[in-house]
Amino acid sequence: MHTRQEKIEALGRVIDTLDILRVKCPWDAKQTNESLRPNTIEEVYELCDALIKEDDADIRKELGDVLLHVLFYAKIGEEKEKFDIADVCDALNDKLIYRHPHVFGDTRVGSTDDVLRNWEELKLKEKGGNKTVLSGVPAALPAMIKAERITEKAANVGFDWQKREDVWGKVSEEVAEFAEAASSMDHSQMEAEMGDVLFAIINASRLYGINSENALEKTNAKFIRRFNHIERRASEMGRNLKDMTLGEMDALWDEAKKSEREG
Repeated sequence: MHTRQEKIEALGRVIDTLDILRVKCPWDAKQTNESLRPNTIEEVYELCDALIKEDDADIRKELGDVLLHVLFYAKIGEEKEKFDIADVCDALNDKLIYRHPHVFGDTRVGSTDDVLRNWEELKLKEKGGNKTVLSGVPAALPAMIKAERITEKAANVGFDWQKREDVWGKVSEEVAEFAEAASSMDHSQMEAEMGDVLFAIINASRLYGINSENALEKTNAKFIRRFNHIERRASEMGRNLKDMTLGEMDALWDEAKKSEREG
């Protein structure tokens, strides 16, 4: 691994390279906050994909792409004479120290939950900070991640189940309410109740220390692997999926599951 000085020098080289590109490359020179934003979202999702796969080489690559965007936005801020990368780092450092009084101050904590509660309380006290507990949840977050953040923040101020096992009663209640709405085929009510079911499940995931986004993405990947197996085996058999029965496809699905267990 590199020394601290080597890390600082490496970051400096990237900053110097970006400064040159901003002047000499036509594409880099014309970029704005707005033009970069869609690419930033894509890069973050690519990093998330690498993290899910635990691909260290890809994680390193994607971290570099995300870092480039951070430096690019800071460069644009510098050109506008609003802020530069040093201001970004200083503000981040000040925030980390302020929100960790149990490390840099005299506050005592007994658990991770205490740390999270203090974090939320300090955010509310910060000048120009969030005015309410949930106002810090970005409106643009995907719905599943937003639900996780909402339940986390509510829990950090004590609005939570006393025993995590109690959440399953709520899950059952919401499922029953969806089933009732489905029996009348009231689409608007069904949508509302399905939202409640999903929210309750996400809340349960949080209580058991499971990241819902990661869990669902791993299941997505598993489904894709198994369905690809069905398609591949059907092709080997000279069959078209549309002409196969559900039972035949289920048998190939089970074959894929068995192969995964043995492999």
